[in-house]
Amino acid sequence: MQEKIIEIASRLSELRELSDISLEAMAEKLGISVDIYKQYDSGESDIPASMLFEISQILNVDMGLLLTGEEPRMHIFAVNRKGKGTEVERRADYNYQNLASNFIHKKAEPFIVSVAPRSEVNPPSMNSHPGQEFDYVISGTLKVWIHDNEIVLEEGDSIYFDSNFTHAMEAVGDNPAKFLAMVL
Repeated sequence: MQEKIIEIASRLSELRELSDISLEAMAEKLGISVDIYKQYDSGESDIPASMLFEISQILNVDMGLLLTGEEPRMHIFAVNRKGKGTEVERRADYNYQNLASNFIHKKAEPFIVSVAPRSEVNPPSMNSHPGQEFDYVISGTLKVWIHDNEIVLEEGDSIYFDSNFTHAMEAVGDNPAKFLAMVL
């Protein structure tokens, strides 16, 4: 996974420089410290998927380009067979599969996300990103923290929310939860 982090960081750094955006300006646009952004840009630290999405919007590139190094080519349709989406292991507590990494000019980023139960009592680390998000629980039970609320979703339940508000998810019980996430 470290090799993949370094590859993404290298693409990120090159695209940022080609866009003539300084480290300081990018950190400011993302609302994070320059030190944290330098860690992302150099590959020293893993970049959360929500942050990658935000970076892709700032750089005006498809998130798939940051993840794979390939420009999306499909413009009529893109098919992903079961379990074959582009793997995005961005954080230890979430596993993402991008379901449309090869489709150009997307209006949303669709992911299948798997999240494991946690043993800690405190909520998982919170994140936010521009736009909105729709999550549909495929299997398991999912607890969603959003803006001082805790919502438990069962298989077949869904939530749509303003993803500018801090949020996090975790599986409830002994089994992982799997959900379809649409980041808009």
